[in-house]
Amino acid sequence: MGTVLLYNIEPQKRVGVLLCLHRLGLRVREVAPEEQSQPLGALLGLTAREPDADGERFTGEMLVMHGLDARQFNALLDGLRRGKTPIALKAVVTPHNAAWSSARLYRELEREHRAMSGKK
Repeated sequence: MGTVLLYNIEPQKRVGVLLCLHRLGLRVREVAPEEQSQPLGALLGLTAREPDADGERFTGEMLVMHGLDARQFNALLDGLRRGKTPIALKAVVTPHNAAWSSARLYRELEREHRAMSGKK
């Protein structure tokens, strides 16, 4: 079963996002700000939890997917679009980024999003 990590979802979007995820039968984990420096793998139960190194936090929205098949992935993106619940920063957990903290992934996605949208 796939899992989706949610970060700082705005209250007016939260219900729509959760409804979409539950319709697809996905597990949901809302990550607390104090957990944002934990490795993604630890948050998903794939690796042991590690002590917070720097306690770094962020306030922007982010959605991180793990273990979704192609149908679930496409249905999730389509459901968020149809529900008018856009979340700009989205990622899939990979062997490469599973050891990253949520804060590190957020910084990387934010940098890429700015570059793709032409913002500095």
